[in-house]
Amino acid sequence: MIKVNNLISIVVPVYNESESIKLLINEIFHVMDSHKLQFELIIVNDGSVDNTINVLENLSKKIKQLIVINLRKNYGQTAALAAGFDNLNGEIIVTLDGDLQNDPSDIPKLITKLNEGYDLICGWRFQRKDKLLNRRIPSKIANRLIGNVTGIHLHDYGCSLKAFKREIVDDIKLYGELHRFLPVLANIEGAKIKEIKVNHRSRKYGHSKYGIDRTFRVLMDLLTVWFMNKFLTRPMYVFGFIGIISIISSFIMSSYLIVLKFLGESIGNRPLLIFALILGIAGVQLFSFGLLGELLMRTYHESQNRPIYRVREIKSMKTNNP
Repeated sequence: MIKVNNLISIVVPVYNESESIKLLINEIFHVMDSHKLQFELIIVNDGSVDNTINVLENLSKKIKQLIVINLRKNYGQTAALAAGFDNLNGEIIVTLDGDLQNDPSDIPKLITKLNEGYDLICGWRFQRKDKLLNRRIPSKIANRLIGNVTGIHLHDYGCSLKAFKREIVDDIKLYGELHRFLPVLANIEGAKIKEIKVNHRSRKYGHSKYGIDRTFRVLMDLLTVWFMNKFLTRPMYVFGFIGIISIISSFIMSSYLIVLKFLGESIGNRPLLIFALILGIAGVQLFSFGLLGELLMRTYHESQNRPIYRVREIKSMKTNNP
């Protein structure tokens, strides 16, 4: 039996899952009750157009641990997760999909590992039950790409089955399609991350909500996350560095052309002159972007009272001897 004194919040975003949602809720309750865990279940209905809203409304009248959040329209999985995070009460947060492919019986395993001192436990669908060409191969490529770009190497970024500590979720702000990059965002906040194998099941009802257009959104968000991971508190390092290199290169080229001019050669029709001018203008602009970025980051951190560091714990004689 798992010994957890804190309330566990389980967040499940759903979209058109009327056939599976009741079965999923029953599975979750069976697992949590069998381990005698105190929990709340937050179902975020992301603008479903089938009978999902009616099923959830009826269940919410019968189950006291169930909290249903109905969004006005379909905002996407990231927004649905953010809505769940903003309305939970637990100190431990578990997320999973509502299509029955994630196995709720893995939840105790994630919580056990979380209690070993980690801040985020990510599921790894070791034996994934999805189509090879449409889902598994693109996912493997995406996982490898994300790992190489961010430096955080996980086998399965796309697995929704995760367990968090509340303090990590409170520090993360989600936009776009950033739910896939939760481990990277958590790493920015200094989280200790562990990945464990979890069960994955074939889809029984409905169909996948993801299309090829999602790939392009993920690529754009990957660039955003890469920049946040590298230069969130120091944008001048990237823009200013490239700007200075451009300015120096422009100065060297211009000096060379000036020497040629004094030697009597014509430089007006040389492509190098135009290139030097472009580099100089671009360098000044990039340097200016760096300065603006620094000002924006200072405004961002100060307006939200957001520190540029995260404290895990503070120890002293007072805390060790109450």
